[in-house]
Amino acid sequence: MIQRIFTFFVVSFLLIACSTNPLSGKKQLKLLPEAELQNMATTEYKQFLSTTKVVGNTNNRDAEMVKRVGQRIVSAVEAYYKEIGKSGDLAGYKWEVNLVEDKAVNAWCMPGGKIVVYTGILPITQNEAALAAVMGHEVSHALLQHGNQRMSQGILQQLGGVALSVAVANKPQETQNLFLGAYGAGSQVGVLLPFSRKHELEADRYGLIFAAMAGYNPQEAIALWERMEKASAGQSPPEFMSTHPTEGRRIEQLKKYMPEALERYKPVGK
Repeated sequence: MIQRIFTFFVVSFLLIACSTNPLSGKKQLKLLPEAELQNMATTEYKQFLSTTKVVGNTNNRDAEMVKRVGQRIVSAVEAYYKEIGKSGDLAGYKWEVNLVEDKAVNAWCMPGGKIVVYTGILPITQNEAALAAVMGHEVSHALLQHGNQRMSQGILQQLGGVALSVAVANKPQETQNLFLGAYGAGSQVGVLLPFSRKHELEADRYGLIFAAMAGYNPQEAIALWERMEKASAGQSPPEFMSTHPTEGRRIEQLKKYMPEALERYKPVGK
């Protein structure tokens, strides 16, 4: 009887925790309020920028490029959400885009649209279209709330499933490490929770769509991932790939997504 009662409460809890993602329309297990994570992101983003070298966009071509691509991706996201009648779901987003001086091959996006690109990834992206594929991919993770699911998993496994406010109050360092790890910014603290293959491919699909809507050729994503795999040959994978599948199946899947993205592709200025 006790086991039945326990099972009932667990199932009830999981049903309550399930929500529908506004972008994908799919049910997902999400234990943490997105608004709370967005507030946490604002704090952590400011802290991150204060402890690293931000590349100013004045007279710096790379920083100007990152800002330009970021603004176009954001415009594409807003246009897509308007198209599907979900503009209200972006109400909590206060977009920020920064390039930081770091050799790591990495990029990430926190809840609420807090984006960082590392200078170390630029030699691999090589052009704006490939950079758009990277940024579109990372923004898609945030919009699809994949980090929330990873953070929820970490809270459940490591901190006993307590509320986020309780976790922050009682174990601030552990909670911060989980947060940074959940959003791909946690390699410096030894925590990096992997995205599932399903999450990666889902982010790839929408990343291609946003890059195409931003006016960038989505086919550059194929060459990007070929270069990314080459960069990891014979050595540890770059930070950007450490939680990403490297199999050829990824490129095969990108090719399957490509027609959908190409339908929305209109080159900048045309």
